[in-house]
Amino acid sequence: MKKTLTLLIGLVLSQSAFAENLVQVYEQAKETNPDLRSSLAEKEKAYSAISGSRASLLPQVGLSASYGVTHGRRDTSGTKSKSGNLYQVTLSQSIFNFSNWKALDITKKQASIADISYQYQGQTLILNTSVAYFNVLKALDALSFIDAQKKAIYRQLEQTRQQHQVGLVAITDVQNAKANYDLTVAQQVNALNDLNNAIEDLRQVSGRFYSKLSTINTDAFKTQAPTQISTLLKQSETSNLNLLTMKLNQDIARDEIRLAQAGHLPTASLDASTNLNKNEKYGNYSTPRSANNGKTFSGNNYVGVSVNMPIFSGGATMSKVSQAQHNYVSYSEKLESTNRSVINQIRSSYNNISSSISAINAYQQAVVSAQSSLEATSSGYQVGTRTIVDVLNATTQLYSSKRNLSDAKYNYLTSLLQLKYAVGTLTADDLVILNNMLGKDVSTLVTIN
Repeated sequence: MKKTLTLLIGLVLSQSAFAENLVQVYEQAKETNPDLRSSLAEKEKAYSAISGSRASLLPQVGLSASYGVTHGRRDTSGTKSKSGNLYQVTLSQSIFNFSNWKALDITKKQASIADISYQYQGQTLILNTSVAYFNVLKALDALSFIDAQKKAIYRQLEQTRQQHQVGLVAITDVQNAKANYDLTVAQQVNALNDLNNAIEDLRQVSGRFYSKLSTINTDAFKTQAPTQISTLLKQSETSNLNLLTMKLNQDIARDEIRLAQAGHLPTASLDASTNLNKNEKYGNYSTPRSANNGKTFSGNNYVGVSVNMPIFSGGATMSKVSQAQHNYVSYSEKLESTNRSVINQIRSSYNNISSSISAINAYQQAVVSAQSSLEATSSGYQVGTRTIVDVLNATTQLYSSKRNLSDAKYNYLTSLLQLKYAVGTLTADDLVILNNMLGKDVSTLVTIN
């Protein structure tokens, strides 16, 4: 028992020491995200409304009863009576009411829209979580590069000061190095602020603060060209959730025209009822009591069909039809606008992926070239053929190229998710693929030294 307890404690402690990866952060966000929970509640509410709309097509049964006492005056010579409807049961069953059937169809489509909205919110959470996660990693990389740049410039500054003290360089070299160092310090402050803001954005999505996160493993990172743009556009017609929502809204608008036109149609229903009444008189009578002491019972059963045919409603029905027709035109135009927006998003994300892949390859070469340039410039400065300004510029160029390479990688990952989001195929499985590109842990608790 003690060994088992020790093992469980060890597992808990070991898990708490691990950094959170992308999939773990998403699962935590999925459990606590208020927008997703609200969308789920709206979905369940919409499906519950179907039963309420169907109720008008089902039998309506009612039970009523009443009882009262009457005190006679004047001509009735004080006669009193007790009377009441002991019970009355009524039943009504709609036989034909086109409005009720069409209202049920509309309610079902509204429930489908709520379901799609919940799926859309789920995809949005996947995208927002990933973007917020990668923004933190991007900010961490930027801060680390600026910190390394600051240390390199500081070493150059100290070296220049020593050389100036022995008369090897002019004071302007020291001033140039100091100016570059101060500029890097300012950039570091801004980078730290960007990191803190990115961490808060991730906290807003997931509801938690993360002291450690898994960062990109450069060895596992790889790029892949997306599917042909024509295939993606064709797929989006049946998978993009915004398009599906607008198509359903257009269908509802068409149904609402028919619903409004139903105001011209007749309605028919089957009505049935049964009741029992009791009447009892007592007090002063001008005639002797009857054998049953003044009590009488009556009742009847009724079964019939009622038909209602609207003839003229003051133009209200025609007005509703006209409004519904204009509403249909409006949603048809909104559908076209949404379709154009989806096409634009897919093409833009596709272009961003292609651009990011090219940028990654270019910046990888730029880093190699900048490293060689810095080494050559430093050697030239040592022998007097290059100035300190050249060295500082080469140092800045190296770390700028590294930051650009890092940004290009995260832009590629983000664009990849945005493309799937625009097509409508983004799922949690896509995060698993990206999660496999993550490697070592990095702390988000960074301070400026």
